[in-house]
Amino acid sequence: MQFFSIYDLIISKTKDKNMTTDEMLSFFSARKISKATLISLQQTSFLPDKPAFKNAVTEFLGMNELEVELAMGHIPAEYRKSYYDNISRIAALLQKSTDSNTLKDLKPFFETDIGKLYNGDCIEIMKGMPDCCVDLVFADPPFNLGKTYDPGIDDNMTMSKYINWTYEWLDQCIRILKPGGRIFIYNIPKWCTYIASYLGEQLTFWDWIAVDMKFSLPIQNRLYPAHYALVSFIKGVKAQTYHNQRIPLQTCRHCGGEIKDYGGYKAKMNPLGVNVSDVWSDIYPVRHKNSKNRKYNELSVKLLDRVISMSTNEGDTVFDPFGGSGTTFAVAQMLNRRWIGCELGDCNVIVKRLQNLVRDQEQLSKVREESGCLFTEKVQELRKKNGFWVCSDYEEDKDCVGGTQTSLYSDN
Repeated sequence: MQFFSIYDLIISKTKDKNMTTDEMLSFFSARKISKATLISLQQTSFLPDKPAFKNAVTEFLGMNELEVELAMGHIPAEYRKSYYDNISRIAALLQKSTDSNTLKDLKPFFETDIGKLYNGDCIEIMKGMPDCCVDLVFADPPFNLGKTYDPGIDDNMTMSKYINWTYEWLDQCIRILKPGGRIFIYNIPKWCTYIASYLGEQLTFWDWIAVDMKFSLPIQNRLYPAHYALVSFIKGVKAQTYHNQRIPLQTCRHCGGEIKDYGGYKAKMNPLGVNVSDVWSDIYPVRHKNSKNRKYNELSVKLLDRVISMSTNEGDTVFDPFGGSGTTFAVAQMLNRRWIGCELGDCNVIVKRLQNLVRDQEQLSKVREESGCLFTEKVQELRKKNGFWVCSDYEEDKDCVGGTQTSLYSDN
């Protein structure tokens, strides 16, 4: 297990010694190290500078400074040559045996004509899947914020345990992803920094998308949290599929005026909409109980429609290791994509949803109606009422002398 803070290493050693937390705190208190000072080690992977503090930590761990450095994943500069000279021996020691289970041995909890849902731990289920078998991975794991989910789902891990667990399921996702396939991970920025760093060692970075976080709460002494992170990587150097997505121009809901001033480029704008950027401010969370399929948070149809539509073709296979309310599976089913999914918690919510997709189809229809245009009909009428330009102001003037005068709509 890799540790990401000295405090996590201390907690792990406390358990190894069969000590209670109070006993551990008493050990440091006797050496004049307060609880608050000790907890400050949650924010660092390096030993403290103060000799007395450093000595207390190494004494409790029963490790010298080099052993602590290695436990934290650091290789001091003076030992790197020796490390690389012995890389083959180290690799042999770390070699793991492979699991012989196959997905054929596992019975799906539920099936449709193009999809399969498995009830169980995603890591164990992925171990039974063959290499390079899915075109898209979308994962929305628990954020480790201490929320209460179904039995068996731990959302209150230590930092090190959470990151190591994340790396474990990411390894399996990478293995089952086809060359040219894309992986999207939806999480808070804090965890996505670790995820992006880890994926970047094995895949090609593609996008870091900021998904606007509506109605969030402030955090003391921190910048106001305003977005979720959606990181995207490709297996290989080029995506096998990419379909450009267009959305309406962002406008004020009161007057219809555009939020961003396009100046003299109005006449060159594509009437089918503007290209989607890496800031998604038009995705709203599903929070009202009448719109949700379960009591916990769930992702919107619009978000999954955009991800799946831009990254796959009909008949491609989509995989989601954290099924949740089943939004990924519902959208994949409606878009005629094959899908495979896992959920450790209650799968009955997902099954009920997949057995009746009427509400999801209505939501998807609404999403599609509001795309493929620069302004929706409602916004266009509002803009006309308030004297703002609309697409028809720049269309062909058939009455001009010498034929037709055309304003070019570019792909910008």
